[in-house]
Amino acid sequence: MERYMTVAEAAERWDVSVRLVQQYCLSGRIEGAAKFGGAWAIPQKAEKPTDPRRIKRRPNVKSNVSEEMGSSEFIPMPLLNAPFCPGRCMEYVEKIADARERDIALAEYYYFSGRPEKASELSELYLSHSEPMLRLSACWIYAYSNLSLGQIQRVRYAMSEIKRTVDSAKEGASAEVMATAAFVSTGASVLLHLPINNSGYDEFSDCIRMLPPGLKMFALYIQAHRTYLDGEYGKSIGIIETAFAMQSEIHPIASIYMHLVAVMDYMSLKQIERAKEHLQAAWELAEPDDLIEAFGEHHGLLGGMLEAYLKKDHPEDFKRIIAITYRFSAGWRKVHNPDTGHDVADNLTTTEFAASMLAARGWTNREIAEHMGISPNTVKQHISTTLQKLGISQRRDLKRFMLR
Repeated sequence: MERYMTVAEAAERWDVSVRLVQQYCLSGRIEGAAKFGGAWAIPQKAEKPTDPRRIKRRPNVKSNVSEEMGSSEFIPMPLLNAPFCPGRCMEYVEKIADARERDIALAEYYYFSGRPEKASELSELYLSHSEPMLRLSACWIYAYSNLSLGQIQRVRYAMSEIKRTVDSAKEGASAEVMATAAFVSTGASVLLHLPINNSGYDEFSDCIRMLPPGLKMFALYIQAHRTYLDGEYGKSIGIIETAFAMQSEIHPIASIYMHLVAVMDYMSLKQIERAKEHLQAAWELAEPDDLIEAFGEHHGLLGGMLEAYLKKDHPEDFKRIIAITYRFSAGWRKVHNPDTGHDVADNLTTTEFAASMLAARGWTNREIAEHMGISPNTVKQHISTTLQKLGISQRRDLKRFMLR
């Protein structure tokens, strides 16, 4: 008689997350798995599915391209690319054998856990390294860390190093280096909401398939974010759902960012329960390793979801997220405003911003109040204060001041 185990038992046996085992089942990758009611039954003899896309390091073979920009053994952004089990992030970092790769992964952890000072200090050591993948990784971390620290000259220096590396890559680099260069440069433009030319974005789209799995997932997040900024919320959700369906292993950091864009999309469509599901999924991945940076970065675009569903149960985490929001937003404005000339809300509290963002999307005071758990009069006061701070008199004028 066939014996079965639960999803939780399989997750423990295979040392992966419950969510990943569920995805294995849904995608038909576990032979003999069957669903009874709302639960999966997995044969005791079933083996953990392998990842056919796992990229192995190549031997250091000389090529006919330039030594600096040729093939690389270093996998860029090793932590972002890692399918570690939630709760074991630092354990994963400490087991990385290559000291350089371990430093970059640690710098990533510092950044994604909201400690930009440490991330900046560690990544700075590799800004001029001869290894292109390592240099691109360091520049990416250094740029975003110093954005949070308000050190805009350092941000611009890192961006110039990225551009220099990208320009060098065009002179005969390997496909992997070119893909990573496109990933880093286009990602910085999209996530900072700065203009990029369509040809550069098309090149980025073509390069996604050449990225390792974790970076590929984050690249699809960038695509979904760009599509959200264009107001195509349904299309953005389609990118997200396809990405989650195709992944064979969960890459926690990329998945957190992907879930948060889904929150933004569903809030724009007023599908609050679906937005809540994705917020909870993001938090389940983030909380065990304190990976809270993404929540602070996206706060203004989440439409009050953190106030509605995180503030009460996780007050201390919420305070830290809000601190990240203020810090990141201040740096974001310093980079964004001079380059675009756009008006961006500057001196609003996070609550005023969240309420005004929803108002700009057409929500009524009562809808905002029910969502954020405050009274309609409190919402009215927040909107009134926002109008005064922005120097406008009409509610319809809010849109041009809100982050898009």
